[in-house]
Amino acid sequence: MLKLINLVKKFGSFIAVNDINIELRPGDFFGFIGQNGAGKTTTIKMITGLYSASSGKVIINGIDISRDPVKAKALIGYIPDQPFIYEKLTGREFLYFSSGLYSISKEVLTKKIKTTIDMLQIGSWIDKRTEEYSQGMKQRIVIASALLHDPALLCG
Repeated sequence: MLKLINLVKKFGSFIAVNDINIELRPGDFFGFIGQNGAGKTTTIKMITGLYSASSGKVIINGIDISRDPVKAKALIGYIPDQPFIYEKLTGREFLYFSSGLYSISKEVLTKKIKTTIDMLQIGSWIDKRTEEYSQGMKQRIVIASALLHDPALLCG
């Protein structure tokens, strides 16, 4: 499902991630623990394709993210530390907007959005503009958008 093979990331002469090897199977739950500057966020950004590896490989469901980034990224749901949301949109509008990255039919998407709203208990404020949301509410909308396409891998 996810393989990191001899993964290295350098910023100039600084080695941020040094030779990580991990293999996760479907259903595995994995987290990075370490002090600031240990390379946790850098590793996640390489997994999601936001950073390119200096060397090594990220393989998602058999797809090398450096060789076929669009196909690999379509398998990922990413929840960033600091959510970015277009603040003039409602939560529902943001979900429809972000789902445009994936080829989901409107019929399937409408059902998926309803299910996700119910699961995350965000129905009472889903139709308010996101500029009115607290940090926690914004985070829930970002989580909802990361789940809409049923990703094989969820990163955050």
